[in-house]
Amino acid sequence: MVERFRSFEAGPDLLGRMWRVEFLWLQNAIAIRRADAVDVKFALTSGDEKRTMVIALPHPVLLELSRKVGRPVTDPWCARLAASYLKYMIESGDDFEKPIVTARREILEQIVSGAAAQSVIRK
Repeated sequence: MVERFRSFEAGPDLLGRMWRVEFLWLQNAIAIRRADAVDVKFALTSGDEKRTMVIALPHPVLLELSRKVGRPVTDPWCARLAASYLKYMIESGDDFEKPIVTARREILEQIVSGAAAQSVIRK
């Protein structure tokens, strides 16, 4: 899982580009689009190309994952999940062309299980 979600590099993408990613904001999606999700927005830059992307984390999935790993749903945890999901998107090309993406449960589960394995290694 991406630990430093505020500013990091990801890639290479399918075209061999590296991307500079900057965290912009995190908010409850019900406030902006009536969705039961947490939206996390990032600015991406690669050379002259710039874009923004929103990763929508479905609230029911967040609750399920937090119960599985025994941790509360916090803003930093959601931001790290979204950053990790974005890194996955950049490197795989999956949905990378879309400006807003609802994170898929199976990918989030892989991210969380990988993070759980890493926390065991660190102890």
